[in-house]
Amino acid sequence: MYLLYIFQLFMYSDKKVDLKINIIGPMGTGKTSLLNQYVHKRFQNDYRNTLGAHILTKTIQLEKKTIKMQIWDTGGQERFRSLVSSFYKGSDGCLLVFDVTDEESFSSLETWRTDFMNKIQSPVTNFPIIILGNKIDLGGRQVSRELAVSWCEERKLLYFEVSAKDNINVELAFETLARGALIHYQECRESHLTESIKLTQLKDSHDSACC
Repeated sequence: MYLLYIFQLFMYSDKKVDLKINIIGPMGTGKTSLLNQYVHKRFQNDYRNTLGAHILTKTIQLEKKTIKMQIWDTGGQERFRSLVSSFYKGSDGCLLVFDVTDEESFSSLETWRTDFMNKIQSPVTNFPIIILGNKIDLGGRQVSRELAVSWCEERKLLYFEVSAKDNINVELAFETLARGALIHYQECRESHLTESIKLTQLKDSHDSACC
C-alpha cells in the first residue's frame, strides 16, 4: 500500500514533463519536412540533407500536464549511421519514417528499428515506436497501405500514412507518439523508484542485523 502511494505521488507530482523524441529513417523520406510542418506549420521543398541531428521543440498540453517535446531530427545517410545512433540514448519515443514512393526505404525499416532498439536499451517493454509512411500526396506509389499495415501489425507497431506537404495526419502522429512517450517516461520513473526502494530496504535490513 505504501509503495502504491509512492508511485502515485511520483507519477502525478510533476506538472511539466520533458520528453525526448527521435525521428529517424532513410535519407530523403521527408523527416525534416514532417518536423517543420508539425512545429512551424509550414512546408518547404528545398530542405538540405540533415547532417548529424537537428533539434526542434514544441510544448503541448497532454493528460493535464505541460509536455515539452524535444524532437531530434537525425540524418539518414548510411555513412553517418554510427554518429546518428549516438543521439538515440535517453529517448522516450521514436517516429520511424519511410517514403511510400520508395520501396527501398520501406525495406530498410527493420534495420533502422533494430539498430534503434539496440542503442536505447530501454528498461521497460513496449517502447513507443510509430511508423510513418510519408509522401502519400505523390503519385507513383511503390508501397501499398496493406503491405505497410501488415508489416506493422506483425511487430505490434502503430502506423500512420502522412503527408508533410498537405499536412495530413502529421499532428495526429506526433501527438499519438507523445502519449505513448509520456507513458514510457512514467514507467521508467516507476522502475527507477522501485529499484531505489529495494536497495534502501536491503540496506536497512543489513544495518539492523545483529552482529
